[in-house]
Amino acid sequence: MGVGANLCLMARKEPVPVMDVADIARRASQDAQGVPADLLDGYLEALAQVSAGGGRLSAEHLESRRAVGAVAAERGVSMRGAIDLYLSATWLAWPSLPGVRGSTGAEMFTAVGKAVFRAADAAVGALAEGYEEARRWAVRREESSRREFVDDLLDGRNLGELAERAERVGFRLAARTVVAVAWIDESFVDGSAPVRRVDASLRARVDARDVLVTTKEGLLVCVGPERLIGLAEEFVRLVGAAVGEDVAWRVGVGLAEDGPGGPVRSFGQARDALDVAERLDLPGRVHRASDLLLFQVLGRDRAALAGLVSAVLSPLREARGGGDALVETLSAYFACGRVATECARVLHIGVRTVTYRLKRVEELTGYSADDPVQGLTLHVAVLGAKLL
Repeated sequence: MGVGANLCLMARKEPVPVMDVADIARRASQDAQGVPADLLDGYLEALAQVSAGGGRLSAEHLESRRAVGAVAAERGVSMRGAIDLYLSATWLAWPSLPGVRGSTGAEMFTAVGKAVFRAADAAVGALAEGYEEARRWAVRREESSRREFVDDLLDGRNLGELAERAERVGFRLAARTVVAVAWIDESFVDGSAPVRRVDASLRARVDARDVLVTTKEGLLVCVGPERLIGLAEEFVRLVGAAVGEDVAWRVGVGLAEDGPGGPVRSFGQARDALDVAERLDLPGRVHRASDLLLFQVLGRDRAALAGLVSAVLSPLREARGGGDALVETLSAYFACGRVATECARVLHIGVRTVTYRLKRVEELTGYSADDPVQGLTLHVAVLGAKLL
């Protein structure tokens, strides 16, 4: 007999008639599809006392029901199953409750019924409270554990433990990994509607254990195996659908990288791709690290890049009104494939103005935009100025 059996609801002079508590608990468990009978610990005895005395469940007993609810949650019993167990036990115990058996009239029988069902309602309510509180704590622990794992995965910490920890958060870390990141002005927030929508939609299309969708530094991050062909493209499509047409957004895609450190390297590349795209004002929404390797190389030696920019472009300051218009023309000219008419259309100026400015650049710097080698130097210097 459990702890609750010793809880007295109301003082009685005569002993409470004995019920076959074990048999009722067993039958209630069967009726509730096998929910463990020991979760009833003390409930039937307390119900018998309520029926006999007409009182209420004590505060101590209600607290014990909250504890039982927490135990049910920890065991993985569903709340519906736990409540079903208690309701089944209540109606199975009803005929043998001392208050029911001792009722001598309709009025007394009604009073007993009210007391018993009031007690059952209070017990189930306390059980549910304990269950929900335990689940909230479990969710918080899971979220905290998942957040720590994500931070270590994308920061490159504790690499030797990542594969094992990944399994615990429901993610299967692949041998070769690709990371894609999405950016919006207002940042992505864990649990927000766009994040949930992308996560749910992506998991519905692939094995949920292969893909990790999370947030990091305000970015929406997708980590997945290289073998999932089209994963990055599907992520891009889902991001566009989730944020809507009126929101500015971009996606950076890293290279496929090996080992536990692959995600942090690919994440860095995807993030750098977004940064380069913003600095250079590159067209389009999707920017792949594989297409921007030149800029990553340039950015690794900022001192050398700054020296190149200064040596090549500083003479343009001598132009009338400064060199901004000349640099802008060079940038547009290279972006348009060195087609003067297209450059003029983009800048809303005449073709003659474009050719004049290019000639002026050559006079001041000694570099021709149309010469293969000299033009490359000018192009790199213009891009370097933006990167810096």
